Amino acid sequence: MKKIIVIGAGAAGLAVAIRLQHEGYNVHLYEKNEQVGGKMYQIKEKGFTFDVGPTIVMMPEIYREVFEQCGKDPDQYIPMKKVDPMLSLNFPNEETFNMSSDLVSLTSLLEGISDQDMQGYLEYLASIYKRYQIAKKAFIMKSFRSFWDFYNPRSLIDGFRLHTFNDAYSSISKFVKDERLRKALAFQTLYIGVSPYNGPSLYTIIPMIELIYGIWFIEGGMYTLATGMAKAFEELGGTIHLNTPVKEIIIENKQATGIRTEEGVIPSDYVVCNADFPYAMKSLLPDEKTRGKYTDKKIDKLDYSCSCFILYLGLDKKYPVDSLHMIRFAEDFEKNINDIFEDGKLPDDPSFYIYVPSSIDGSLAPEGHEGVYILVPVPELSQGVDWNDTTTNEFRQNVLDLVKEETIFSDIEDHIVYESLYTPKEFKQNFNAYNGATFGLKPTLKQSNYYRPHNKFDYADNLYFCGSSTHPGAGVPIVLTSAKLAAEELLKDDKKKK
Repeated sequence: MKKIIVIGAGAAGLAVAIRLQHEGYNVHLYEKNEQVGGKMYQIKEKGFTFDVGPTIVMMPEIYREVFEQCGKDPDQYIPMKKVDPMLSLNFPNEETFNMSSDLVSLTSLLEGISDQDMQGYLEYLASIYKRYQIAKKAFIMKSFRSFWDFYNPRSLIDGFRLHTFNDAYSSISKFVKDERLRKALAFQTLYIGVSPYNGPSLYTIIPMIELIYGIWFIEGGMYTLATGMAKAFEELGGTIHLNTPVKEIIIENKQATGIRTEEGVIPSDYVVCNADFPYAMKSLLPDEKTRGKYTDKKIDKLDYSCSCFILYLGLDKKYPVDSLHMIRFAEDFEKNINDIFEDGKLPDDPSFYIYVPSSIDGSLAPEGHEGVYILVPVPELSQGVDWNDTTTNEFRQNVLDLVKEETIFSDIEDHIVYESLYTPKEFKQNFNAYNGATFGLKPTLKQSNYYRPHNKFDYADNLYFCGSSTHPGAGVPIVLTSAKLAAEELLKDDKKKK
């Protein structure tokens, strides 16, 4: 039985390990932290349970397929329910929009704004759905190894049909005129760490996916997916090594032959790396000659996604929460975005996201209490923000002041009984996210598809990559897809050797 080592028990690492163990390999999964999940981490303190990273469940069929393809019933591992309303959108000095995937509710909301925008909204959905179907078949679900995998007549025609050269906000503006609706369809590019004002227009597929397929909640929070995958992997016979950081991927004669940990060299037939790709290049492949074009200089010049400032607050009070997910928009949203992506500074008036899972799952907080997660997009570390105590405390206070002024949590500071926070420094330290960039490499046109790090490494055999900095990109459904592509590439190569 051939041995495969998987580095990193993030979502993609767990998913690729399950697939390969199910195919009959002897898979060993090495994780530096004391628990699985990667950024899909969990905090449990004083009766509160918080998801550290991802919180929004979209495209549930991709989650379920990880279990179904190995003969498992996903409902036994990740029981989930649909969320409605999907999102509550708060605009300063204006009414709140409760966005629903129910067509009747959505129609009522949109017609209340204008018949013209209702028509434009439906035209947007039809247009982007067509583009999504093209992208899904031609690019998202396809691995690119060679120049000709991408530059061939079929791919070029499909690429032209996608109209990718407009930015997301401009593309949306062609369909709807109300500025609030434009923001409501544009902000989701932040889910993958890119600005709606210069991110490719294709990423407007994200709100379409929310509206057509809905938003879901996994019982126990997103971390249930991590533990569910770990359980399924071990049931299949796989082995997880926690608290075991990998120091190096061993390359001999342009082939990966194993890894090195503190205990020494561990040989394997194949290596699949789920560590953040830029980190892996610099830290796990220390000899630049083994990396091809990915020199230290090249890694530093790549474009990185934004990072996040996140507050995890345990409150000794229940609140009248009517939406699991809430977005508060800055008064000048474009300036807020430019502060983060263009000027590399902390916004004075930040947009932020609030998640209150205890409002629908009582197991996540003590009775009569609320667990609140507040996320603010911020610049990644190379842009120069110094997250010292003063900066952190001042930014925290600014965010809480806005929360008190503009949301139902008007007395939040009076009821905090537990608090923790993450800055870009924690994402770098805890998860080896290069530059603390929460979503990995920025998905620009120059860093997408063929131009994004490949699932099969170009410069060494028997080495494969998955995760947010590799093709096809960031976001839980997409990194689960990267795991599928990496597994397929490995299986294809191994079949040739038999």
